[in-house]
Amino acid sequence: MSGISMVLVVIVAFFAGMEGILDEWQFHQPLVACTLIGLVTGHLTEGIMLGGSLQMIALGWANVGAAVAPDAALAAVASSIILVQGGQGVKGIGSAVAIAIPLAVAGLFLTMLVRTVTVAIVHLMDKAAKEGSSKMIDFWQYVCICLQGLRIAIPAALLLVIPASSVRGMLEAMPAWLNDGMSIGGGMVVAVGYAMVINMMASREVWPFFVIGFVVAALSDLTLIAIGALGIALALMYLTLDKGGSSSNNNNGGNSNTGDPLGDILDDY
Repeated sequence: MSGISMVLVVIVAFFAGMEGILDEWQFHQPLVACTLIGLVTGHLTEGIMLGGSLQMIALGWANVGAAVAPDAALAAVASSIILVQGGQGVKGIGSAVAIAIPLAVAGLFLTMLVRTVTVAIVHLMDKAAKEGSSKMIDFWQYVCICLQGLRIAIPAALLLVIPASSVRGMLEAMPAWLNDGMSIGGGMVVAVGYAMVINMMASREVWPFFVIGFVVAALSDLTLIAIGALGIALALMYLTLDKGGSSSNNNNGGNSNTGDPLGDILDDY
């Protein structure tokens, strides 16, 4: 990897770390971070494929109360670097996905460390507020955001220091059963992440659409774009039926809205 590519990777990692808090441009999302790292290192195809796999896992990650979700930014950046340094191409995506999960959990330690430091900085900002110094408040705010960026940029830089030959040798030294097992495990983790998303979204109203989608994908030769267009069409139909059911109930004195728009329309008929 060239020196310019290394610098660009660290920059992408820095922005991914900041976006983990800002959540504005979505640089911390695996699909974006992996794609950008693949772009700056000349491995765009592998980056997109890895990002897509990790994104399916990260869809099920969310902060609930005091429980903090695994660090998707660190998982995306670190696994992308390992994939590029390993030189296995598309074949190494399964292993990279399996490696990303423990890295995401390990990233929680860095998150807690940075947030502990920012607690002390908040007190400095309180002192600046009492003095009426808005410039110092802004300064410490920038410092806190930069610390979040360094939380990902520093591990990324350390991974880049490791020679590519060492990473490649380590991956090639792995026995076939372990490599295949990590690939299978990575695929299973993606399925678990998608299952978590379905568990949050599943209801009596949307299950038929899930079934239709899986059947169409399995029994046809449609591309992902065609299936996506079909999904959008079904979603628009559902929204139209939802509005039609609500207006029918309000204007025609039908049954009250029970939360099942299709059922309400059938009941009115």
